[in-house]
Amino acid sequence: MRPPRARFFNTTGPCDPQRHYILPPAERLPQARVLIEMDRYFVLHAPRQTGKTTALRTLASELTAEGDIAALMLSCERAKSAGDDYAAAESILLKSLREAAARSGWPEQLLPPDHLPQDPAGTRFGSALSEWCRRSPRRVVLFLDEIDAVQGNSLVSILSQLRDGHNARPEGHPFPVSVALCGLRDLRDYKVASGGEPGRPNPASPFNIVESLRLGDFTTDEIAELYDQHAQATGQEFTKDAVDRVFELTQGQPWLVNALANEVIIKMQVSGTITTALVDEAKERLIRARATHLDTLVARLREPRVKRVMEPVLAGTFPDIDSTYSDDLSYVRDLGLIKQRPPLEVANPIYREVILRVLGGPSEDYVMADPHSFVLPDGRFDLSRLLEEFVVFWREHGEVLIRQEGYHEAACQIILMAFLHRLVNGGGQLDREYAAGTKRLDVLVRWPYTGPDGERQVQREAMELKVWRAGENDPKPDGLAQLDRYLDRLTLTTGMLVIFDRRPEAPAWKERGALEQATTPTGRQITLLRV
Repeated sequence: MRPPRARFFNTTGPCDPQRHYILPPAERLPQARVLIEMDRYFVLHAPRQTGKTTALRTLASELTAEGDIAALMLSCERAKSAGDDYAAAESILLKSLREAAARSGWPEQLLPPDHLPQDPAGTRFGSALSEWCRRSPRRVVLFLDEIDAVQGNSLVSILSQLRDGHNARPEGHPFPVSVALCGLRDLRDYKVASGGEPGRPNPASPFNIVESLRLGDFTTDEIAELYDQHAQATGQEFTKDAVDRVFELTQGQPWLVNALANEVIIKMQVSGTITTALVDEAKERLIRARATHLDTLVARLREPRVKRVMEPVLAGTFPDIDSTYSDDLSYVRDLGLIKQRPPLEVANPIYREVILRVLGGPSEDYVMADPHSFVLPDGRFDLSRLLEEFVVFWREHGEVLIRQEGYHEAACQIILMAFLHRLVNGGGQLDREYAAGTKRLDVLVRWPYTGPDGERQVQREAMELKVWRAGENDPKPDGLAQLDRYLDRLTLTTGMLVIFDRRPEAPAWKERGALEQATTPTGRQITLLRV
């Protein structure tokens, strides 16, 4: 007998319990079973690669095995190619329905009909579901996975047929007792798609869905439980601090949790205990590699409705709120780019880092300075000299880069971060914090070096960025107070405050661009730079 295959952390597609470490999928959706028992139609939404498909597939298998229900998960992804051609979309979905049922291994009496209904286009999907339910000895439950793939008139058609079938059930019309629409989008988006005015929901559509479930991220305990499966199987453990660091970096985003573990174990080929330092190294490698998950996410940054939400987050400003802003905010939350609850900030530190690196990529190409020239003889990093070099860079390229930057309001922050990243990240790391309404961006530079005694040490330098915009007061007093609090949190005695003066009446260059000393409210001596 062949030994069982070793399991691993999955970063591509649905999970298989025989091959992957996995938390009990159905336990992540306890409310779904309750809604199905109540014959409800509902929405399940979450960002990509959070475990929606795995959870639905497992729940469908469990429900069917219990004997009273025939539950089937159907992927709608192939229907994307149909666009507005609702007849083609129906044909694709019905073919996918039959194929999914055939793969399930069900007996013949549970299978949906193997022929296309002869009804007019725009009614065939509903007719096929009705015929299936009429023939089935069990109650039928349908999970429509990747429903977001169905576009335009095709989506309107499918939702309308589901609504008609749902509403006819009290009259004895055979139709699925429960349907879940599963994808990125929340309930409101389906109401818009199924008959509301552009950008506005139709409160009567689709059907009478009132429940919307969101598949949550992992907690620290759940990460520990997942990683413990690997420890039990191999003897290789994650320290408690490493688990805590993973949660800190990912905020429990399932793909990131698995990807960090996979990076350490498979790609870095670590064989001993997994520590915080190894997790940090894996994070850097993951960001540099720009895996498909991260690339897909940041590709959304150029979408107007995403930019509208993300730009004030990066700039630290307050968003312009009008009648459509809440829709854009919900959309960006559904993508997983920002946290589900206030304050308005990026969902986790890894996304936060990736976003700035991606947006700052074009600016990095302009940086010609040699990173090694900023390393002092004792191995420490000369951050003051880097800022002096940045002043020269800003004078030469700043206005050009600002005009080129799509995120115009956050251009100053993006460009300085690109400069820092280009020169620091070869040997050190940057930790950045920003959120809408804070009017600042905080940066911690961490630079490892060997001390005089031969011991490995880490130099830490804190910096705060602020922008002086037209019509505003000098941000220096607030900046000094905010930097004080940041330094308190980091237990550092000094730091740097950089203020970009973007007012039309800003002083000439000869009056700014030099490093100065300033005193914070608590008496700290810090370095001030106005550019």
